[in-house]
Amino acid sequence: MTRLLPIALGLLLPLLAVAEPAETESPPGLDGVEVTEHLGDVLPLDLTFRDEHGKQVKLGDYFKGDKPVILTLNYFNCPMLCTMILNGLVDGMKGIKWVPGDDFRVLTVSIDHREGPELALEKKTSYLAQLDRPGAEEGWHFLTGERDHIKALADAVGFGYRYVPDRMEWAHGAVIFMVSPEGKLTRYLYGVRFEKMQLQLGLTEAGEGRIGNAVDRFLLRCYHYDPDSRKYGVFVWGVMRTGGLLTILVVGTMLLVFWRRERRRRFGALPKSDASRASGPGGVG
Repeated sequence: MTRLLPIALGLLLPLLAVAEPAETESPPGLDGVEVTEHLGDVLPLDLTFRDEHGKQVKLGDYFKGDKPVILTLNYFNCPMLCTMILNGLVDGMKGIKWVPGDDFRVLTVSIDHREGPELALEKKTSYLAQLDRPGAEEGWHFLTGERDHIKALADAVGFGYRYVPDRMEWAHGAVIFMVSPEGKLTRYLYGVRFEKMQLQLGLTEAGEGRIGNAVDRFLLRCYHYDPDSRKYGVFVWGVMRTGGLLTILVVGTMLLVFWRRERRRRFGALPKSDASRASGPGGVG
């Protein structure tokens, strides 16, 4: 048996040596497009861009301390992925009760410095028609800018991207960013589909109490963001804790009702019919 061990190792080692590079080798064209989360960091709000009407704006113009912001980094001539991301965002926003402009803002910034306001306006018009929410034009903005400012924003959120000359396309990840009203990164949502519950929880978390009602904040206690699945999921301990509090509240309410009824019965405050029922068949009427 001991004589066979060196032979077995000799056969296995070449196989391991061949297999190792295949596991670490990055797909061609995708080097440098990773997403590195910078949760808790504040965006560089002094960066300047141009909105869909050609007006120069500061990033800070959209972070006024009153509404959370959904930030997306795309490019408007993208043949596939960006369209899928923005379509998924529209579908998700259709499912929630809040409206861009009234309750939150959306910023879509082009990563292609060659794109300008004319194309941005064309895309904005198209996606607003798809969303079909009156007033949303005041809350969803499509920005273009200079290379350095785009790169500075992408670096701040940890968004890697690179141009692929052979395909004349930009390689990048599929992610949107949830940002607080003050410009702090609160959550990354990945993929090309954004379910209404995911958006609602993300906005509630980013809003820091400025959006939603008691029910929305209650739901956030029962859900938490799972880094492995990259989604909000049921938080077991949160549900148990909330269920315990509800149980205490219900039992306490029942005890209070019984105590008040007993107190009223003792002092003769119950109506005659209730007093008769409380005293039983042999009671005094």
